[in-house]
Amino acid sequence: MYTLLSGLYKYMFQKDEYCILILGLDNAGKTTFLEQSKTRFNKNYKGMSLSKITTTVGLNIGTVDVGKARLMFWDLGGQEELQSLWDKYYAECHGVIYVIDSTDEERLSESKRAFEKMITSEALDGVPILVLANKQDVETCLSIPDIKTAFSDCTSKIGRRDCLTQACSALTGKGVREGIEWMVKCVVRNVHRPPRQRDIT
Repeated sequence: MYTLLSGLYKYMFQKDEYCILILGLDNAGKTTFLEQSKTRFNKNYKGMSLSKITTTVGLNIGTVDVGKARLMFWDLGGQEELQSLWDKYYAECHGVIYVIDSTDEERLSESKRAFEKMITSEALDGVPILVLANKQDVETCLSIPDIKTAFSDCTSKIGRRDCLTQACSALTGKGVREGIEWMVKCVVRNVHRPPRQRDIT
């Protein structure tokens, strides 16, 4: 009887929790993406005014429930001096969302170097990566093929993991839901990084 009640309790009041890192250079739109994610998936969340978002120093944390999964986002600062802290979070994460400012062609090579350093870390072996080409609402932005070409020599370093490059506008919310839903599918099926169990009460 206890086992039955215990199983029912877990079914009713626990969710599988997955930690997702949001990485990318400063001003790529990581915090805006996080705010849009919370607004889209949390019914009662009002969100902060997107015009008041400033550069992240340290990290922002947000939680989103999608079905039986709870995603805990860690939005880490992207300034060069803060990138050295990213790897401290790799061992705990289940997925990475890497945000690229597709309007900033001048910093694309800098973004590629940060991406390359991240994907070659052994601590992230097998972890799914969603690459968001953000700011696609701006007419002069780089297209997905442009970004894939710029990052093409990173392809062989991605290894055996789920990886998707997707267009996004964190400001308008276009592509946010699709990206989160893709990430949920990937982390749920990744047997190499099991979820943490958390009570939802």
